[in-house]
Order: sequence, then structure tokens, then C-alpha cells
Amino acid sequence: MKNRIILSRLTAGVLAALLSPSLFAGQQPNIVFILCDDLGYGDIQALNPDHGKIKTPSVDKLAAEGMIFSDAHSGSAVCTPTRYGLLTGRYSWRTTLQRGVVQGFAPNLIAEDRPTVASFLKAQGYHTGIIGKWHLNFQYADKKTGEILKRTGKKTLAPVGSKIPDGPVTRGFNYYHGFHHAGDMKGVIENDTVIAHEEEINMLPRITRKAVEYLETRAAKKDAPFFLYVPYGSPHAPIVPTKEWLGKSGLNEHADFVMQTDDGVGQIMAALDKHGLTKNTLVIFSADNGTSKGADIPELAKKGHLVSAGFRGSKADLWDGGHRVPFVVRWPEHVAAGSRSDQLICLTDLFATTSDITGVASPTGSAEDSVSFLPALSGEKIVSTRKGVIH
Repeated sequence: MKNRIILSRLTAGVLAALLSPSLFAGQQPNIVFILCDDLGYGDIQALNPDHGKIKTPSVDKLAAEGMIFSDAHSGSAVCTPTRYGLLTGRYSWRTTLQRGVVQGFAPNLIAEDRPTVASFLKAQGYHTGIIGKWHLNFQYADKKTGEILKRTGKKTLAPVGSKIPDGPVTRGFNYYHGFHHAGDMKGVIENDTVIAHEEEINMLPRITRKAVEYLETRAAKKDAPFFLYVPYGSPHAPIVPTKEWLGKSGLNEHADFVMQTDDGVGQIMAALDKHGLTKNTLVIFSADNGTSKGADIPELAKKGHLVSAGFRGSKADLWDGGHRVPFVVRWPEHVAAGSRSDQLICLTDLFATTSDITGVASPTGSAEDSVSFLPALSGEKIVSTRKGVIH
């Protein structure tokens, strides 16, 4: 693995000079962050032109209209630690989670008083929504007695009507629609309540549909900028492409599921266009870690598809294939179309970047592992005292 050095962080004042004056003087940009689950760097064709056999036209279009980061990494090679770092700007090993992932039916891993990207932006007047997978723990309470429910088996589902006292709406989000993690995917949650039990195959279409509805609602209200976080549960197992997508890749069901996820991204981008939101919306597309070994990586390789684009390893590995992730940014008038950055960034860097975008300092004692990549969007050097990224 090559040595990586990043330079130091620009102040908000210098950034204001680099970017359009309207960024700080006028309306704040909307922010949409789409995070796929177990999607390798090589699963996006634009990032892997020689050995990417899965068609991903929506993300490829996003890359053509914006910037590809070729050296972007998650803070971990598995789900929960990456998601913690993304939302808090700090590594998960600073918490009680020292290895592996959480399983649900337990107190939220994000401390109640810990600032998140969502709570920070909410304080700046943003409406904040999460539609998709949480996987940072929360509890379920009986809707009548308030008694905290315990998991009684691996596939325990909280009953419809169960309340969630410490979910995403208590960690900075105005709105939540989704599920906890793959093992609990049948439990559909809205805000602080379990509203339905549904088969896993319907979750990907549901997330896309609700994300499009969210954009429609925010466009109609026009009362505040918004931060929409869309953590898809795909192409993580259970690998369940719908009938429409089954077999479309000609490779295997993982590839079919990637294609269906890419189509969901396309629907979200189309909704931004439809409602006139594209121009003032920063869109970021990424993934939490590399491709799962459950995707049958050897089979895909025999058919010419390299899930990590030639980098060693995949999900749960320390090697680049475990944590080097797709990272594509589109922001019209601020990011040059078809551009590329080879500077090192980490998913923990979202917090500091939103701080620079809004021109408001991060809360004291927060986001200690976050470095703004905003300078890179205009072709400038990222400024930092950080010596590297820890996985």
C-alpha cells in the first residue's frame, strides 16, 4: 500500500474566497449522501473500466457530472464502525465497540449528547432525514407498558407498534424511515415506531420510493435546506433483487442487486432534476466497505469482474479491498464535471466538510477524526495535521 500524506485544513475564510460568494452569503446547499452497503470499489463501472462488468449507468453519470475520489476510505471494513464515523466524525474505536458490528435491541451506540452531522446541520436550520439502514443500535419498547423488549432469538422482530426511545430522531434527524440492519430488515420503522413487517425483497424499492417522496416534500415546502442521508441496505445480503432485475447482469445475483441499487440512485437523481433541486444540491455517493465474500467473488472474477478493481481483499479485510470505497461528488457550479481527485479522504470527513460548507465551526469536542475535503472539490490541497487514516 502506498504512503499517504495529506496537507493541512483551510480556514472557512479562505474557503469563502475560493468558492462562489453566494455559498456563504445566500442559500445554503442541500446535501444528499447515498451510502451503499457492501459495494466494492470495482462494482462501479466508471471506477473500474477494465474489469468492471456490472452496468452502473446512474453512478457513472454522476461521476461524469462531478468528481471521482480515487483514494477514499471508510473508517472500517465492516458496517457499524463506518456508519458511526460517518455521522459523528470520529472513529468507532473511541466507543465501547472495539470489534465487529452491533446486533440491535440495545442502547444507541451514539451517546445522546454526542453531536452528529444531522444534529449539527439541524442547528443551522436544515431539515434532516434518514431513509434506510441505521445499524447503530436502538431499543424497542412495548407500546402499552413502555417495557424495553429483549431479543429472544436471532430472528426476533419487534411487534408492530413498538416504540423506539433512542433512535435516529433522537440523534439529530427530523425524519426516519427504514430498518435497523440486515437481520432485522423485515421490521419497517418510521420515526420512533415500528409500522410494518415486510419481506426483505421489498426494502430496496421502499427506500428508493421514500427518498423520492422526501425530495418531493422538501421541494414543495421550500422552507429550509435539507440533509438527506440514504443508507441503502444493498447489495448486502440477503441478496434479493426483484423479479424485474433478476438475471439482468448476466453475472450473478449480487451483480443484479448492484444494478437495481444503481437504478435507485438514478431515481433519486431524477427527482432532484424534476423538482429543480439539482443546481443547489451537493450529492455524495459512497459505500461502507468492500464487497462481501457472500457475493461469490471467485465466480465474478471468472466472468471478468473484479469487485475491488484489482486491489487486494474485500469486506472485513485490512487490505484496500476492505475499506477503499467508491466516492463520487456532484455539485454543479462548485465541482468541475469529469474531474478527479487522488487525495486521501475518509468517510469520517463528512462532518468537517459540512462545517466548512456552512461556515459554522463544529461543536467543541466533536468530530475529532474529521478533516474537511471541501478544498479538493475546487482542485485545492486538503489541509490537515492528520498523518493518515486509521482502519
